[in-house]
Formats: sequence, C-alpha cells, structure tokens
Amino acid sequence: MASILGNNFDLLSPQQQELAKVLIENGQTHLFRDWPAPGVDDDDKKAFFDQIIRLDSSYPGGLEAYIRNAKRLLADSKAGKNPFDGFTPSVPTGETLTYGEENFIKFEETGVQEARKAAFVLVAGGLGERLGYSGIKVALPAETTTGVCFLQNYIESILALQDANSQGESQTKIPLVIMTSDDTHGRTLELLESNSYFGMQPTQVTLLKQEKVACLDDNDARLALDPHNKYKIQTKPHGHGDVHSLLYSSGILKVWHNAGLKWVLFFQDTNGLLFKAIPAALGVSATKQYHVNSLAVPRKAKEAIGGITRLTHSDGRSMVINVEYNQLDPLLRASGYPDGDVNSETGYSPFPGNINQLILELGPYIEELSKTGGAIQEFVNPKYKDASKTSFKSSTRLECMMQDYPKTLPPSARVGFTVMETWLAYAPVKNNAEDAAKVPKGNPYHSATSGEMAIYRANSLILKKAGVQVADPVLQVFNGQEVEVWPRITWKPKWGLTYSLIKSKVSGNCSISQGSTLAIKGKKIFIENLSLDGALIIDAVDDAEVNVGGLVQNRGWSLENVDYKDTKEPEVLRIRGFKFNKVEQKEVKYSEAGKFSFKP
Repeated sequence: MASILGNNFDLLSPQQQELAKVLIENGQTHLFRDWPAPGVDDDDKKAFFDQIIRLDSSYPGGLEAYIRNAKRLLADSKAGKNPFDGFTPSVPTGETLTYGEENFIKFEETGVQEARKAAFVLVAGGLGERLGYSGIKVALPAETTTGVCFLQNYIESILALQDANSQGESQTKIPLVIMTSDDTHGRTLELLESNSYFGMQPTQVTLLKQEKVACLDDNDARLALDPHNKYKIQTKPHGHGDVHSLLYSSGILKVWHNAGLKWVLFFQDTNGLLFKAIPAALGVSATKQYHVNSLAVPRKAKEAIGGITRLTHSDGRSMVINVEYNQLDPLLRASGYPDGDVNSETGYSPFPGNINQLILELGPYIEELSKTGGAIQEFVNPKYKDASKTSFKSSTRLECMMQDYPKTLPPSARVGFTVMETWLAYAPVKNNAEDAAKVPKGNPYHSATSGEMAIYRANSLILKKAGVQVADPVLQVFNGQEVEVWPRITWKPKWGLTYSLIKSKVSGNCSISQGSTLAIKGKKIFIENLSLDGALIIDAVDDAEVNVGGLVQNRGWSLENVDYKDTKEPEVLRIRGFKFNKVEQKEVKYSEAGKFSFKP
C-alpha cells in the first residue's frame, strides 16, 4: 500500500500515514500519482495531508464515510432514483395563527416566558455577492431609516426577550451561536467587536466556523484536485445542515442542557421580520410539546418555496419534512393527486411554506445527535455533461440542509409547524436588483427593496391593529420592482416585542400620514393622541418615560430613486433603489432617567 506513495510515505506522521491508507483503500490513488520523490515539494506534501486531516476531522465518520456516502448518492443520482420512492404525502398537523387574535396573544405570552430557557443559532455562512453587496449579509442594514443592520436587529431582539424575563440582577443570559464560514468568520467577529457586541456580553456569543467538504470529480467519488495546485483538494461549502454536527462536536449543547435550557431556535441571516413571529412560535412549541416546530407561512401552489409535508412509507415509516417545491408537484401527482400542487379553497396550498426557521426541544435533540453525531441526510446535485451521465461539467460535492434534520427521527417524535401570515414573518433579502426585476408579477421579489418595505408594512399593520390610523400605502417602482410603500415606521425591539406590549403603549386618537417617518428608539415611550405628518425621531434611555402626543408636522423625509448601476451611490442604497432625502424632521432625545412629556 505504501508503494503507491513510495518513499514519500516515510515523510508522513503516523496520523497522516493512517489517512493515506484510508485514501488508497477508498480508490483515491490518483491523488499521489504525480508526486515526485522525497526532497522535492516536501512541505507541499505535508500541507496536503494537513488539509486531509482537517477534512477528515470535520465530517461525521471522517473522509471514509464521506467517500462511501458519495459513492452511494452518485450511483442513485446516475440511476435517477427518486428519494421519495414508496412515500405518500399528506398534510401534517400544526397550528395556524392570526396576528393579534386571542390565541396568538396567549402563545406569544407563553413564548416570552419560555425564552429564558432558549438558545439561538444564527446560520450566517454567506456573503452578499448574490445581492450585489460585497460585505457579509448580517452587516447589511435591515432598513435605512435607522440603518440598523440585521445582526444588530437580531441581537437587540434576543436582548429584549432576555430583558422581558429579568428579575432584577438575576437576569438570564440567552446564548447566541453564529455559524460562520471561511468567508464570513473574520468579518463577523470584527462586526461584533467594533460594535461592542451590540449590547450582548461577549461571553453570550459563540462563533462556530463551518469547514468545507471535498469536491468530487466523477461517479466513482474520486476527490477533485485543485486545477492550479496538485497538492490541494478542491473544496466547496457543505450547506447549512452542518450546523447540527458543529453544535454537537463543540459540546455546547451539553453545556446548555446542564444550565437548564430547553429550546434551540435556528434562524437565517437576512429576514428582518423574524422576531415578530418567534415569541408566538415558541409558545406553540411549549404548549403543544413539539420536539420539532417549523415556522411556516402560507404558500401558493408551485411557489418556489418548500412545502412542509407528512410522508408515510408503504412500510409504515412516517416523517414530517420539508419537500422542495420542484419535488412536491411530481410527488403529489404520483400519489393519487392528479392535479399535483394546487391551491385549496383558501387560495393557498394545503402544504405550508417552509422558511427555514426551526425550534427544537433540546433534550430529544441531544438524544438524536448522540446517535447520528449530527450527520444530516445528504444529497448530491452533479451537473452532467450529457445524457450518458458519465462525466460532470465541473466538480460536485455532497450537500445537506438544516431543515432535513427530522428525516432521521423516530415516528414517536412530535414534529409540527406554526403558520404565520407572510407579512409578519417572512421577508428574506437574497436576490439582487436585476434578478428581482425579472420575477413574474405577483411573486415575491425577496430583494433589499422588498425586504425593507416589508418591515414598514409590518410595523404599519401592527400599529393599525393596535388602534392607530395609519395611511394606506402607495405603489412605487424602485429598481424595476413595484412595491407597497407604507409610512416608514420603525422601533427598537425592546419597545415593541409583543402585540400586548405595543397595544399598552399606544392610546387615544393617533394618526400617521402616508409620507411620514417615525423612529422609536427607547423602551418606555408612550404614544397618546399623536397626529404625525412628517418625520419624528424619539430617542430615550431605558429609564426615561416619555409621553408623546399632539400634532407633529414638518416637511419630513422624501424617497428618491437610486439606479442600481449608479456607482456614485453606496452599495447599500444601490441594491435598494431608493434613498431618503431628509428635508426636515423633529428629533427629541432624553438621555436621563425621569418622566417626560413631548407635545409640540
């Protein structure tokens, strides 16, 4: 066996020699074929094995398991095997909530109490290149009225949940894990450190870096060498499903369990609405005792978003799982639904739309991961050169998705979902201006433009529900996308964490005109008989109680179009297609404790 490596075998440490044997036994002799004799490129050869050690240690079961899984999945792919063969789909059970209704409020209040036993996991391995933004996605402003970035919004939301549960000094510290990648790790750390962790204790935040996996050159799962360096294996991301094995191998789940925590909440990097839905969804998990709860939104048939489906196998197995939209229609047609993926009488598909937001009960989660090591069922998506499926256009790799975690659960696992209205829960930012403008009319743009406008819409609708007269939106086109423009209303999470809290801070006869901007930056700001026609910014420290009312009128902030090709404008504005011209505003600041009244 060592003969393939010749005398190079003696250059290696015992650990490297063992791995060399594993590679040779698993059909990877091509990796060493062109290696010169010892004395030439020795450092490069050792660096090659350093990379092999990393690839081996970061995959559950090591490289041997990776190659074995790849061979099986590539053979299935070549044979055109249907992953859902033998399964029949049906609509699973879950909870559908309407914002502000009695049971929504009840679940929300339960969720706020449960949050002190929760840990949050943010999956943030991606850059914003697809958006036309050169930074990391979590550094993007969620909205430009205040310029608060996604990461700040998320951290302040978690701190508001933490604060809602604090009893004096014995405050629970809610932990946050951020899964990063080579691309985002350094920049995420820098964003946190340069902003004093946005108010969190640095000890509350853990960064776990995801490693990449080896690329595959052919159906025999031969590892692909870098075309520019024969001592380096080509690697690509493995997908956000790695979050489970990272949490498991880091030992952090045991730490949480020992600290008495009960829930783990997973969320994505650019959804500015998410925390409006989280308290109620957590309340559903606790009330229904779900081991797995997927936060979902109503889904239009054939919409490009996965559907949460119960799959029952002819052998009696059953699971509740996300089925990707391109697989759901053929699966339904093959199982006695002749029309496939169609809307029901509600105007929506009976299969709720998956938004990759999971709430897992910690105890059963640890139990499951101790069996699997956090390995998630993978898939492979090779791009074949032709119909013979014998060679690839470019190297491929195995991938896994966070939401496929329930695939390995026993039938006894309680897996459910919580459906919330889309306007409240889901406005991801992932498409650049050009791609978003090509989206068929009526479908969501999922761009920086629509993401920001969705925040104003949600805040306007919430205030309307709380009794404020909020002017109707107007339609405007930015970067080729027609969006509803509502009054630009924003608030800090600590001001309005739940519907009940917001309702308690708004009273009397309040109105906000269409062109208005309102930014509430404080905890104890009460709005009573306020009539706003212009721009108003109220900033108060936590111990300042401020009553705001009366007529506030000024020329306000106007919206101006920005062309996404206009390089004179900063990227964050170009990708939105608009900017604010701050003509006139009323800004009031309260930097000391006390009771104050603002009536112009």
